[in-house]
Order: sequence, then structure tokens, then C-alpha cells
Amino acid sequence: MARRRDSGRHVTGILLLDKPLGLSSNDALQRVKRFYQAAKAGHTGSLDPLATGLLPCCLGDATKFSAFLLDADKRYRVRVRLGVTTTTADAEGEVVETRPVVGFDEARVREVLRGFLGGIDQMPPMYSAVKHQGQRLYKLARQGMEVERQTRRIEIFSLDLLSFELPEIELDVHCSKGTYVRTLAEEIGRELGCGGYVSQLRRTGVGPYAEPAAPFVTLDQVESMSEDETPQRLDALLLPLDSALGHWPAVKLSADAAFYLGQGQAVLIPQAPTEGLVRLYDASSHFVGVGTILEDGKVQPKRLI
Repeated sequence: MARRRDSGRHVTGILLLDKPLGLSSNDALQRVKRFYQAAKAGHTGSLDPLATGLLPCCLGDATKFSAFLLDADKRYRVRVRLGVTTTTADAEGEVVETRPVVGFDEARVREVLRGFLGGIDQMPPMYSAVKHQGQRLYKLARQGMEVERQTRRIEIFSLDLLSFELPEIELDVHCSKGTYVRTLAEEIGRELGCGGYVSQLRRTGVGPYAEPAAPFVTLDQVESMSEDETPQRLDALLLPLDSALGHWPAVKLSADAAFYLGQGQAVLIPQAPTEGLVRLYDASSHFVGVGTILEDGKVQPKRLI
């Protein structure tokens, strides 16, 4: 049987897309793919339609490394409306309960926030993409069903109060992968005795990319540039795929080492780190993939271009 060929340009890189309000992550990705006429594209973790902010879009060979960004820490700026709880823990849901926002001050809010720092067990909300017996939870929730879920261990690295203007507070959240900010907001409201939901959410960072240093790009910018006859302007917006891995040590390979790694074999590299993941570069300083250090000190290929 003839192998199906990918249609589109074989363009490679990472676009730091600033996802607009009201658009699903997949819809945003498909627009990027179409504007670039790219053969392959993938994103690195969904944002709710009601959320804005950073959605790294991986094109071409960068899709092979998207899992590393999926596993990376995330940063969010979130506004929490206190005194109201909803079915979805955000502004899209139906109001379940309203309570007066009284009995606490800014100092009490900061005290509550400190209680969420570190490792905590979090229950995935029913309105989430987690699967239960092959079905997404949000599909079951829309049918009025609620099923038993397992808690997940997540970590909150920092949780800072940016503004205190009751009935709303604004927070800066730095957390591990798998954290549901909607659930966090709900739990903070519960601790304050009045409930709460996410009224506004923006993702400001994924792994090494964060505002204001990272060059976020809007869909309007991409669309405008796609109308140009020269795709090089669009390609100039892409970051090299090893930029996602800059926090790992770099290892330069000899021609022989690069050959054997390319065959799937572990090789001994002089002066390589003693553990963890490393970025691999050939003798011409071209990025060739990711390796992991074995117990015997050899570098084992993990993901290669």
C-alpha cells in the first residue's frame, strides 16, 4: 500500500501563540497550521475557550518535543469572583450558590493562599478533559452526570495576591502540570467561607517561556503575515525547537557518537553530566535531539530529529 504523504510545507519551529478569548485550543492550532500551510502541527496543553494567553504551537519536527512542554510548569494570572459558585467553577457555568463576601480582610486572604503552597491533592473537576471509562468528563457533566474521580498530586510553587478589590481578587499562580486553576479558585473561596469562581484567566508562562520576555504572537499577526507572498516573514516568528529545552545541559557529539546515537545506541561522552536529560548537538552545533544519562554514564537517545 502506498504511504500517505503529508501535505503542506515542512516548516519546523515553535510559535508562542497568544490564544484569544472564546476560541478552543484546537481551533487556534488549526488556524496556525492553515496560515503556515504546515504539514504537521500540535499544541502543548489545552486552554479553556474562556482563557487567553500562551499556547505554544509546535510545527514540523517540533511536534516530537511537544511532550516536554506539556510536562513543564505553568504560570497564570487569574481573577477570582468571590461569593458565587458555579457548576463549572468559571463564568460559563450556572450559578449554584451566592454568599456574602464578609468576615475577612487582605491579611486573611494571604494567610489562606499560603496554605495552598507546596504539594497538594487536587480533584479534577467534572468539567475537564480527563477521561472516565473512555469518555471525557465534561461530556458526562453536560448530561447531568457526576462520577467518582481520583485525586491528583500537584504542586503550587508560588501563589501571590496581585489585587484585593472585593468581591474580586487577582492572583499570580506558578504551578506544576495538571493543575486546575478553576478548582484552585473554588477551593480558595471555600476556605474563605464564601465560595468563588474564575472570572478571568490568562496563561502567562509555559516552561522557559513567560511574559513579558517571551515574544507572544497573536492570531491576527499570523493571519496578516500569511497574506504576504513570502513565507519567510511568517517563519521568522518561530523559535528554534531547542529553545524549549534551554534549562537542560548541552552535550556536543563527535561524528562517531552522533552516528551511533542515531542507530539507537548509548554512547560514552567525555565530560557529560552524570544524570538527567541533556540536549544533543552534532559537531556543527546543530540540535539533533534529547538524550538521558544512564547509570553507567552513557548517553542514551530519548528523542531524535
